[in-house]
Amino acid sequence: MIAAPVAVLPLAALVGAVGWAGTELEWAPLAVAFTMIAVLALGSRALHLDGLSDVADALTSGHDAERSLVVMKDSAAGPAGAAALVLALGVQTAAVASLLVHERGPWVAATCVCVSRSALAIACARGVRAARSDGLAAHFAQTVPRLAALAVCTVVLAVSTGVFGWAGLDWWRGLVAAGVALGTVAVVVAHCVRRFGGVTGDVFGASIEISLAAALLVAS
Repeated sequence: MIAAPVAVLPLAALVGAVGWAGTELEWAPLAVAFTMIAVLALGSRALHLDGLSDVADALTSGHDAERSLVVMKDSAAGPAGAAALVLALGVQTAAVASLLVHERGPWVAATCVCVSRSALAIACARGVRAARSDGLAAHFAQTVPRLAALAVCTVVLAVSTGVFGWAGLDWWRGLVAAGVALGTVAVVVAHCVRRFGGVTGDVFGASIEISLAAALLVAS
């Protein structure tokens, strides 16, 4: 979980390469952006998107924590889940399209992908308990020391700032983009802990997708 921003580098590089190739071939920015987001979704087998949909359905179910977890585990997507997917993917795609007007914009988008994976260090930090005794979160919750989670966030902030400056964008925008993404994760995780009694694997996925949308939106 600590190494997640590094582990996603090959997929992030592929996303950036698709964006670079599309801009070099002078394809429509929006079409290229859709392709980049599609590659990202396929690369993660859409697991994070599934988590976002399930968490949205559970949060809007109106049930208590136990029943909400049952709703979350249901593989069917409800209206809230579908809306969450449309909104998240729409923001991500539109933001990426706006970044493609910059020569090194595709690599800024790729950096935002890496930034979003720091959500796992926050969601698995000590003190953030699992909502269930089984499942993905039961194995990874509270496995990341708080100092390690803080170190991951610090490195992500520094790298994002550097990449934005290298790309010819305002360096402070990189700092803000990563900061907003990390802050969004903290809010999402805290709310899920209050609502469900802890985190789940779906919460991990939802945190990644929401933080990616936040980082790209600020970056754009």
